[in-house]
Amino acid sequence: MLSSGRGTAESCVQKLIMAVTGDETAATGDMPAYQIRTPTTTLPQGVVMATSPGTLHSPQQLTEEATRKRELRLMKNREAARECRRKKKEYVKCLENRVAVLENQNKTLIEELKALKDLYCHKAE
Repeated sequence: MLSSGRGTAESCVQKLIMAVTGDETAATGDMPAYQIRTPTTTLPQGVVMATSPGTLHSPQQLTEEATRKRELRLMKNREAARECRRKKKEYVKCLENRVAVLENQNKTLIEELKALKDLYCHKAE
């Protein structure tokens, strides 16, 4: 009785392996053959991977890493601030140009309005 239950369990396991792997060899009880691949790296040679903080050995290395990160952050921040100031100057210059154009247009419209008023007033007399 014990052996028949065991046989049923083994056949269920074999069917499950077949379903998962899609391998016909599981039905016969043979182990499916797996190929071992050599790892391929996509990094070009000479690229150094960043070390995690747990692999640094001394407090001096920790402070050097913190200093390097801070300097990098400050450099990026300076560049971002420089770019922001440049964009702001460009924006203000565009606004000043637009104001000049609109003032000229307004002046022209006012002169045209005066001319039309004069023309209308002379007709009414």
